[in-house]
Amino acid sequence: MDRVPILRLGDCLLVTVQVDMHDELAMTLQDDLTNKIVATKARGVLIDISALEMVDSFIGRMLGNIAGMSRILDAQTVVVGMQPAVAITLVELGLSLPGIRTALNVDAGLALLRNVLDRSDESSHVD
Repeated sequence: MDRVPILRLGDCLLVTVQVDMHDELAMTLQDDLTNKIVATKARGVLIDISALEMVDSFIGRMLGNIAGMSRILDAQTVVVGMQPAVAITLVELGLSLPGIRTALNVDAGLALLRNVLDRSDESSHVD
């Protein structure tokens, strides 16, 4: 079975979806990612979906679920590389993906994630 690679970048995880997502792969990714967040104590998750040309409602909901589970595990999520057709489909399906921040590419996504994590650090150190 295919697996989506999950790479560690300091206190963040980089997920690069390089194949078309199907339901079983999305479920496996959700399990693998939540286990990896716990194992590495990751504070951020960057999901690169630039290779995805289409999504359905299930995959859209799975992205939302992954972000929700990450948040519960104290990790912020940023999705990058969304193709215009994918964005259009998500809007047409009525999926707003609450809790997911987006950026155009990996560089912008990492900068956004760093910014969010830095602000989180500052707010947790207020006396």
